[in-house]
Amino acid sequence: MFSKILVPLDGSELAAKVLPQVIELAKTFKAQVTVVHVCYTPAIGETTPGTMKAAAAAEDKWCATFLGKVAGDLQAQGVDVKSECLEGVPAREIIAYADKNNMDLIAMATHGRGEVAWVLGSTAEKVVSHATVPVLLFRVIEIKPPLMKEVYSAVPGVG
Repeated sequence: MFSKILVPLDGSELAAKVLPQVIELAKTFKAQVTVVHVCYTPAIGETTPGTMKAAAAAEDKWCATFLGKVAGDLQAQGVDVKSECLEGVPAREIIAYADKNNMDLIAMATHGRGEVAWVLGSTAEKVVSHATVPVLLFRVIEIKPPLMKEVYSAVPGVG
């Protein structure tokens, strides 16, 4: 059913929480997994071309190291994996990569970089809205429910 699975990662622990489920999917369908990170360095304020070039080089180096580690971990668990560092606007690059490389599925987290996503818009939402292949979203945000004693102690006259 799925022979090529694309997994976008932004470097956050939350985004990486999809990996155990992706490993199970890949093993079940004997699928190849491609992990990608999209380097996006928007120009903010006044910057020189040298500063932008240095920032892009640092991001590229970080990306290669990060994805190399992720790919190594997946390979150690028996998954056929490759990695790609991309440049551009994350949602646009994820969708384009999936189309160009005939991916069967995009598997990603619903929350990556935390509260910033609420302000700038959700990459996952954009991918779901515009992708031409199925998108499997994993809700990875963790909310700790209150203990019953905490609930009762907050109610006057109870507890």
